Amino acid sequence: MSDQLFSFGDAEHGAGGSASDPNAPLPARMRPRTLAELVGQEHVLGEGSSLRVAIEHGRPFSMILHGPPGTGKTTLARIVATSADAAFEELSAVQAGKAEVTQVIARARERRRGDRSTVLFLDEIHRFNKAQQDALLPAVEEGLVTLIGATTENPYFSVNGALLSRSQVLELRSLTAEHVETLLRRAIERGELGDVTIDDEAVAFLAQRSGGDARSALGALELAAETAGADGSGTVALAGAESALQRKAVRYDRAGDQHYDLISSWIKSTRASDVDASLYYLAIMLEGGEDPRFIVRRMVIFASEDIGNADPRALMVATSTAAAIELVGLPEGAHALAQCAVYLALAPKSNASYKALGAARAHVREHGAQAPPAYLRSGPLADEGYDYPHDRPGHVSPQQVLPPGLEGVRFYEPDGQEAPFAERVAAIRRARGLDG
Repeated sequence: MSDQLFSFGDAEHGAGGSASDPNAPLPARMRPRTLAELVGQEHVLGEGSSLRVAIEHGRPFSMILHGPPGTGKTTLARIVATSADAAFEELSAVQAGKAEVTQVIARARERRRGDRSTVLFLDEIHRFNKAQQDALLPAVEEGLVTLIGATTENPYFSVNGALLSRSQVLELRSLTAEHVETLLRRAIERGELGDVTIDDEAVAFLAQRSGGDARSALGALELAAETAGADGSGTVALAGAESALQRKAVRYDRAGDQHYDLISSWIKSTRASDVDASLYYLAIMLEGGEDPRFIVRRMVIFASEDIGNADPRALMVATSTAAAIELVGLPEGAHALAQCAVYLALAPKSNASYKALGAARAHVREHGAQAPPAYLRSGPLADEGYDYPHDRPGHVSPQQVLPPGLEGVRFYEPDGQEAPFAERVAAIRRARGLDG
């Protein structure tokens, strides 16, 4: 396999190379080469973490790095190889096959005779089929190569169990806007963009709108700077950053009034069952860089507060969306948010449960908490006098379970959107002698 397959440097010279090449693209020139330069991923690189200890002591282990594009998977692999003074071999599963893997293993075996280790970075490992992945197993098992696989897919679905069992799966998270801005300003401070002036507004825009993809943000910054140099303006303003990233700036202050105005507008539009308005305000929040976890929390609340038992599945959809956001993050998680927004907007609406709880709490605040009947309490005498509903026809007992004096109190009154519940509660109240 020719050295062109390695994006920087000969494999025999570790993981160094193109970061110092002045003709390389800005993302390559700005690639962190040490832990101190790395930005983000504190959750897997904290003091005492297995990955940090492995890097600090130059003792790498096989791992699968799972996360969105531009989060530092390749960078981490190179830092791991450098720390161990290991030869760095890089393959893309899109282009390479079993033959290329066999060649890498042969070179690794030759290096071992010279007491040199090999780190094999396999990008998009999920693209390898079972036979190709199996070809790696013996080399990984005997420690001939340290495998670092990278994937944007869930590795538990796309990587062979045998490989997973021999590797540690580490999930990398999308970089925050603050992380990306740190990298952009580092490039500017190092003079990587020449004499071009970069407006703060342009930097903030690229950081916010790159979706946590540092590679995308740095590439857009370089293009904007080259354009500014070519047209003679010498300045990258917001319009230039927009053009380079092919997106328009959305004026959105996540810490100010817009943060609350937009979520309020989304809630009220969804409550109005206007699916187009719901999607519109969701799009503004996403394009403005809103935290998807903030949005999905409101979706979960909405499912119970505004839909309730008119469609109990709405809460299941919302909580599943929350789980999806934690699993995949953005940008892919936006699809789950859209699906949930459509479901919530089109679902029948009822706030009967919400109102019922409000009425019950208001009653407790006004009258205090009354003691339950003795036969409902726990303890040695708990069952004395208790009428077990399952021994009754229809599994309904007429025994009073509210505190004495509250027999006629009603909190829950199902509305027209909860017809099955209305029929059921009426039948139960009749069976318990509580109708009227």
